[in-house]
Amino acid sequence: MVAGPPPRPADFRLEAGRQGSEQAAVGASSPQPTARGPRMAKFLSQDQINEYKECFSLYDKEQRGKIKATDLMVVMRCLGASPTPGEVQRHLQIHGIDRDGELDFSTFLTIMHAQIKQEDPKKEILLAMLMADKEKKGYIMASELRSKLMKLGEKLTHKEVDDIFREANIDPNGKVKYDEFIHKITIPVGDY
Repeated sequence: MVAGPPPRPADFRLEAGRQGSEQAAVGASSPQPTARGPRMAKFLSQDQINEYKECFSLYDKEQRGKIKATDLMVVMRCLGASPTPGEVQRHLQIHGIDRDGELDFSTFLTIMHAQIKQEDPKKEILLAMLMADKEKKGYIMASELRSKLMKLGEKLTHKEVDDIFREANIDPNGKVKYDEFIHKITIPVGDY
């Protein structure tokens, strides 16, 4: 997949959000889609931007509005992104920042947007389940899913898998349909 050009710092602007809340619009401002891809449009809430700014500020040791390129991966991971070292290097190269350089908050927002956009949990879960379903039945057995969750990636414990199964209403001896499972486990948690 070829991504469009990264948004420019001027592309981050506050707009009056839906239902009275403010959201920041992040997107390329070109009037028509480019040959490299469709026009990018993604919204970050003001709370997300504040959270990003707070974490960014922790690594802005000299209070100059910049962090070191070497701190980028740590800051991104603190905010829930999961970039690989190669992805971080690619983000820096796109913005013309060398390993010993620095980046400002606007550039950081652009990089976070690009990373979050490519980290689609629903797609990642679907791909993992498709790889487990050799016969392409549209489901896998709960026992097989349990095994995968306990052996691959961030390995889960029996209790953690039991909790997931309970929340998703999965019979431990039953079948797990992809679409239902993905929908149940990726529903955003409500603020109470």
